[in-house]
Amino acid sequence: MFGNAPKALWERWAAADDRNRINLACRALLIQESKRLVLLETGVGAFFGPKLRDRFGINETQHVLLDSLAAHGFSHEDIDVVVLSHLHFDHAGGLLTAHTDGTPPQLLFPNARYVVGETAWNRANRPHTRDKASFIPVLNELLARSGRLDIVTGKHSEILGPDYRFHTSHGHTPGMLLTEFDGSLGPVVFAADLVPGRAWVHRSITMGYDRFPEQLIDEKSTLLQSLAKRSGRLFFTHDPSAAMARVTQDENGRFGSTQVVDILSGDVA
Repeated sequence: MFGNAPKALWERWAAADDRNRINLACRALLIQESKRLVLLETGVGAFFGPKLRDRFGINETQHVLLDSLAAHGFSHEDIDVVVLSHLHFDHAGGLLTAHTDGTPPQLLFPNARYVVGETAWNRANRPHTRDKASFIPVLNELLARSGRLDIVTGKHSEILGPDYRFHTSHGHTPGMLLTEFDGSLGPVVFAADLVPGRAWVHRSITMGYDRFPEQLIDEKSTLLQSLAKRSGRLFFTHDPSAAMARVTQDENGRFGSTQVVDILSGDVA
């Protein structure tokens, strides 16, 4: 998760277990508009069987996202739009039903349109050997057959409308979409894997999963500088203790984060 940064540095931010694993979240963001529900990503879900669940240290056997929606009075059937930054399993696996021996997974969110970038979609269907294991072939097939897949090429989606804007990043995986919208306190960007948590706000910190780390650093710097000037905030998918924070930049050009929110609920965004 920290690329070529030495453990002596990154263990200050994340303590590892005896298998050198760290705690991570797979956080989604639900936006309740006046007449529709928009869900940004779906997390890892529960489609993994026991062996892979153990490998990745996934403790829950239930579909946590469905439980979270229910806690707010919603079902996956209520969601109108699901926006996917990219199709790696830890960001899109929640689209699938929970693992059951002998039963193939099914697609959830039957009333939603699925929004994904064209380049990210093409990558998922024709991955490189290096990142092939990050995708879920059966998910791609189910999305293609759903008739509800909206593949976007520009900064906006006709399904979402002009209130949502996309930044496109290629450093982590080609064509990753970062959704920006205006919250009650200013712009918010769903940071996906460009900035997965507060530690990665540091300009030079990248992940070993990133396809093009130097390009990612340049993309991250551009986005962080823009948000710092606009008093914008980042929503973190993988930070276990921070859901959102405001971006800062000091007189030496170093980026940081402040006004950290650990749990989003109600009119916080």
